[in-house]
Amino acid sequence: MKTNTAGPATVSPFSIRNVRLFILFRICFNARFYYPVFAILFLDFGLTVSQFVVLNAVWAATIVVAEVPSGALADVIGRRRLVVSAGVIMVVEILLLCFAPRGNPDLLFAVFLVNRILSGIAEAAASGADEALAYDALKLEGDEKDWGRVLEVQMRTRAMAYILAVISGAAVYDPVLMQSVVDFIGINVMVTRDVTLRLPLFLTLIMAIATLIATLGMRETARPRDLPECTQASCTTSIVEALRLTFQAGRWILRTPFALVVIATGLLFDGMIRMVGTLNSQYYRLIDLPEASFGLIGAAVSVLGIFIPRLALKMTREHTPLFNFAVMAALAMVGMTGMTFFLPVIGLVPAVIMSSAMYLTTFFTSQYLNQMADSSQRATVLSFKGLSFNLSYGLIGIFYSMLLAGLRRHPEGISAEIGSQLFENLVFIRSFAWAPRTFFLGLIVLVAFSWWQLRKSNTATVLGKP
Repeated sequence: MKTNTAGPATVSPFSIRNVRLFILFRICFNARFYYPVFAILFLDFGLTVSQFVVLNAVWAATIVVAEVPSGALADVIGRRRLVVSAGVIMVVEILLLCFAPRGNPDLLFAVFLVNRILSGIAEAAASGADEALAYDALKLEGDEKDWGRVLEVQMRTRAMAYILAVISGAAVYDPVLMQSVVDFIGINVMVTRDVTLRLPLFLTLIMAIATLIATLGMRETARPRDLPECTQASCTTSIVEALRLTFQAGRWILRTPFALVVIATGLLFDGMIRMVGTLNSQYYRLIDLPEASFGLIGAAVSVLGIFIPRLALKMTREHTPLFNFAVMAALAMVGMTGMTFFLPVIGLVPAVIMSSAMYLTTFFTSQYLNQMADSSQRATVLSFKGLSFNLSYGLIGIFYSMLLAGLRRHPEGISAEIGSQLFENLVFIRSFAWAPRTFFLGLIVLVAFSWWQLRKSNTATVLGKP
């Protein structure tokens, strides 16, 4: 094993096997070609809108339930085993969609239900364990201070892969476009919706196989317990140890003020920004953007993921966490407030500003938590982060659905005689004011909570140094 006795500067982080495979894993695991047509694909298979909503609720619930236990299990039996499991599960869940039967609504829903559960388990298994493998390898073979560089490259390359997946996934789903391509090549084939329906899924299956290959190439690093074989007795021991480690990591977070503040900050920012982001397609429609442009807009926004990580890395090196928090808060607040005006076309600008705050949130929370967490419980701590973020997103979604229901029952100033679609649009516009107001109240609570927590520690050390 290569050490950094000659000086950490002599070892490039990207010469380390686990670091390279971590980046490849993140690229392949997240570049799913069906994302730009996600809802449409489910409906074209024969599912109803209500079933689509239920399936995604099951997906989110699965992640919340499995997030922390999977992270703790990774710290006990080895992170590689969990990451490999995520790769295997991804292959299986995509295979289910590739060959999902049509014509039997009950069987179709059952297949998609299993897919959503497996997808949630794969997300939970990968969350934290992949980062822990890469970070510990960097710590052992290079310089852990280079983690920011690794995050920058990982986020940039993942964004570029996502852009390609979004553009190509939407293109192969369009039977008219694919027919013109086939005709141009000179192949005498009729391209129908039945054919293009599965093309993004088969492309994603290729990425799933690449994901599995990447995980198989990873090496275990700092595993606190050596459990090579999972016999009945050792598996029982592993489960008990995983639960113990879960509570141990939870206590560490509660007793480490800055770690608790970082997670609380991410909980507010990630939950709010993601919730608003899920409403983007309706928002774009109401600011007079053509629906055909939605995919290109999504790809263009993803370009931020190429440039912002480099800026975020510079901010962590040159500024304090307090300064970085203030920048994030300003961007998110300006973006959400600007979106409430629903300005035709130009309303895209505040949506982009808000998205930039999301990239900063992702970078900062990972950077600060990895710096503080001990290797023996790093995957568990990172899984707590993922759990809190998904829980926040789910609760905010429930709150927003209740808000919409209330506005429909009491549409003050909105006449129900204007037509159902226009009525729904006006309710949506009015409901959008909840975002900056709720976020501002959340900021007040977060600032008060952070001050209360950090006064227990050396606040000058935590906030006064980059």
